[in-house]
Amino acid sequence: MGTTLYQTKTPNIIQDLKVTIHDTITIIPPHPTENRSMFLSNIDQVLNFNVETVHFFVSNPQFPPELVAEKLKSALSKALVPYDFLAGRLRLNPDSKRLEFDCNGAGVQFVVGSSEFELGEIVDLVYPNPGFRQLVQKSYDDVAMHDRPLCIFQLTSFRCGGFAIGVATNHATFDGLSFKKFLENLASLAADKPLATVPCNDRHLLAARSPPQIQFDHPELLKIPAGVDLPNPTVFDSPEGQLDFKIFNLTSNDIAHLKKKAKDGPYSPNAKITGFNVVAAHVWRCKALSSGSEYDPERVSTVLYAVDIRSRLNIPSSLVGNAVLSAYASARCKEIEEAPLVKLVELVTEGAKRITAEYAQSVIDWGEVNKGFPNGEFLISSWWRLGFADVAYPWGKPRYSCPVVFHRKDIILLFPDIVGASNDNEVNVLVALPSKEMEKFEALFHKLLA
Repeated sequence: MGTTLYQTKTPNIIQDLKVTIHDTITIIPPHPTENRSMFLSNIDQVLNFNVETVHFFVSNPQFPPELVAEKLKSALSKALVPYDFLAGRLRLNPDSKRLEFDCNGAGVQFVVGSSEFELGEIVDLVYPNPGFRQLVQKSYDDVAMHDRPLCIFQLTSFRCGGFAIGVATNHATFDGLSFKKFLENLASLAADKPLATVPCNDRHLLAARSPPQIQFDHPELLKIPAGVDLPNPTVFDSPEGQLDFKIFNLTSNDIAHLKKKAKDGPYSPNAKITGFNVVAAHVWRCKALSSGSEYDPERVSTVLYAVDIRSRLNIPSSLVGNAVLSAYASARCKEIEEAPLVKLVELVTEGAKRITAEYAQSVIDWGEVNKGFPNGEFLISSWWRLGFADVAYPWGKPRYSCPVVFHRKDIILLFPDIVGASNDNEVNVLVALPSKEMEKFEALFHKLLA
């Protein structure tokens, strides 16, 4: 077994895509919408930061970038009726001291730009070039929160006729699943069709109970002491610093090999041997055993990963907002090193199973009583099967969709390869670590895959 490794010295790194911004306008709903405040759940409350994605499209003679821009503007305007909060602003309620959406119809931003490059010159869309950051308009950090757009679209055309649609949204607006449905609705509206899914905007479905009932210990959550104020915190926020950055590509054969390795291990009835679970277990072992300057067999390593709770709480799959919680798996490094792969898969499986309806509600209630954030050694953030590249717009499906990557030591990203007949099940693992830790991680990644 072997993996393809994209390294930081990849020759086609592009720092500057030579993007020129031509126009910036505000898109508002086609008619006035109700001025109201929208409740944000305790999960939404801690996600006040931007998520940026880029969606690349090849040239389509029937849909030149200028026409796509007009169709997108029209579709966005229509979408701001069922998604009225998106045209609003984030504000802090002075009475409750909670963040909420002020649905005031102020609008979303739409930016039009062009690059001096052809799309083909980028060569490898999978590798997250620093230049991709120019394809997403940055939020207005120097503007007061209550004046800052919650959503910014940027359409950037390339010389070949291809284009990129960059989207920046405040994370409080969507999780990955609801953002995918938003894109599907946008595509339907751009094709002059009805909404693919009518969104459910009732975030009270994820409200805490009154009074709150914390029924479980929650080691996956870190309580922030009273009086400590963390402005605009993220789940893991650390400077990029001196980090090596590498991408490990796991082919469908690699994933099949990991599954077989787990199945051939000791019988473990509680292990659910899926693609995500075996990849998460493999990455966890590599990260745990490469962490720090010295190996400590007694150190406890905890991996976090997202679990959707809509079905667990029996709430609509169309619910807009953040309906994911951090599952966790923990073990001593000695156990992680010596255990068969299937044991780690079992721990990852049990972490997801732990989040029952009662457990999920307890987490939400914990957030009502405490101020805090997910707590672990690192987070696996999976974009692998969100399916952004499956959205069918009038001008075609994206050639590739990806997050704009900022290197973080404590976040490992999983994202798909470019869709193709031979690689639909491939996954790329993005890792950023200090040099010495990266050497150990890379050696383990290949050794444990054998």
